[in-house]
Amino acid sequence: MDLYFSPLACSMATRIAFYEAGAPAGFIQVDTKKKKLRDGSDFHAINALGQVPVLRTDEGWLLTENTAILPYVADRFPAAGLAPSPGTRERAQLQQWLGFISTELHKGVFVPVLDPTAPPEAAEYARQKLDRRFDLLQTHLAAHEYLLDRFSVADAYLTTVLNWAKYCGVELAEWPAVDAYFQRIAARPHVARALSEEMALFREEQARQ
Repeated sequence: MDLYFSPLACSMATRIAFYEAGAPAGFIQVDTKKKKLRDGSDFHAINALGQVPVLRTDEGWLLTENTAILPYVADRFPAAGLAPSPGTRERAQLQQWLGFISTELHKGVFVPVLDPTAPPEAAEYARQKLDRRFDLLQTHLAAHEYLLDRFSVADAYLTTVLNWAKYCGVELAEWPAVDAYFQRIAARPHVARALSEEMALFREEQARQ
């Protein structure tokens, strides 16, 4: 499988999933500002929205959206235990967390705050929603080591999103359980590897631009 990614973007969650599963994968870097691949080709030919992640499966079809890609990767490598079995209560809870991270945090808060083209009013509106969502995480993570009973693809996604906090003035220390969770998950060997590799690629990309 091949993952189309941009350094430190939400696609990093899938990189983490591959590393945690010990699964082989190709990684194809995308310049999401220019909507180009490293060879200069138009990324819109891969995804009409010009967004990452996109997963090219072994069968050759393309899959988009973290809420679809992460469970798919987990199910392809069940021995890694990155997702509960389909049809179970725990699987429904995984989907619930993936939906929360995708809509309430990723798109609902961080995209407007991080987007330099967003009107100030939009960024402020998003910031006003932050406390209630982080309070929910604080309550849950004060009583749980992971989002579910063990590390899952939802933790890979949440850690990826929480990593953006430092780039937009969000102090995780205001929510101690969330901060401790982030530090703990970021220290996992496969997560730390993904963070380190993508930070290096991010700096290279910034230097080129």
